[in-house]
Amino acid sequence: MKRPVISASDKRRRKRWLSATLVICVTAAMVGGSLHVMELGSMRMDEMRGKAGYDVRDMHEHIRSAGEEISLQAANEKYGASLQTYTRSEAHDLLNDEQWRDVNWMISIPAGVFIMGSDDPRTNAQNRPAHQVRTKAYRIDKYPVTEAQYAQFVAAKKYRPPLAWKDGKIPRGTALHPVTMVSWYNARDYCTWAGKRLPTEAEWEKAARGTDGRRWPWGSEMIPDNLNTYYKVGRTTPVNAYPQGASPYGVMDMAGNVQEWVADEFAPYSGTMASDAVFQAKEIDPSYHRGSDEKERLVYFVMRGGSWKSDPFSTYTFHRNYSLPNYASDFFGFRCASNALNDGK
Repeated sequence: MKRPVISASDKRRRKRWLSATLVICVTAAMVGGSLHVMELGSMRMDEMRGKAGYDVRDMHEHIRSAGEEISLQAANEKYGASLQTYTRSEAHDLLNDEQWRDVNWMISIPAGVFIMGSDDPRTNAQNRPAHQVRTKAYRIDKYPVTEAQYAQFVAAKKYRPPLAWKDGKIPRGTALHPVTMVSWYNARDYCTWAGKRLPTEAEWEKAARGTDGRRWPWGSEMIPDNLNTYYKVGRTTPVNAYPQGASPYGVMDMAGNVQEWVADEFAPYSGTMASDAVFQAKEIDPSYHRGSDEKERLVYFVMRGGSWKSDPFSTYTFHRNYSLPNYASDFFGFRCASNALNDGK
């Protein structure tokens, strides 16, 4: 049987149809792929909104532009002390006697050598290298400073309340939450009033990880149930909410919840490969004064522990974050330390 003869014009027409079909198929695949990506993106945004723990319409209450916190803090430094706040007896009544004993407890850390930092190539350069550090014996607060403890300080010193307090009072139900919206200067002032000091960076890390070089206070495996991080809750939690997250010494809440100010300026470790630029503070508001005639020094101070907003890697015991000392935010907190009673060597 003879094959039908196809004319040249038919061949050209069939070729055009084939080309058009291929173009349509490719276009449909691209559109379909784009729609799939958009759908995945939408799902991811929904997931992130769900993790946020608050309505996205209230986003302005949780996220502010660069410099806005400093502007608010400047006003708070200047006018905050005039707000009516707690009397000493009102502040004391925020907790019962057993709760006061618990939150005021300090834990003794023995003198000795521990591993500070990390050699993990995946961690930020400022966290490297691992190196041995010797500390004297010291004591450190069992918990971050709570709202109730800070209320005692505000009442005793007639000190300006934190920005997060409405009409000079802590938000209802948060007496055992860590105090937030505190600058490095606020933290320093509280510790001085309490007869203590901010812990050094080395003291903080040793209390968090012990002497075996672990990644988190409880060990080297990430256990989400041991901490408040990555918008899991969407806000701070009571300082005693995660007893399973205790450090080897029994120090609590050293991963997540709030990242904590320490005494040290942000400086490179010996032998680091981190760029010098990382450690150089960038001026946000050149006109800012910290509530006095003293011009703010342009320097970063170290913060440790990650927070309820952080990604899990920021909650490593060796991770170093940093901020300008006049900055205050809803995930900044602190705890205090003191020399050991016998000042062990």
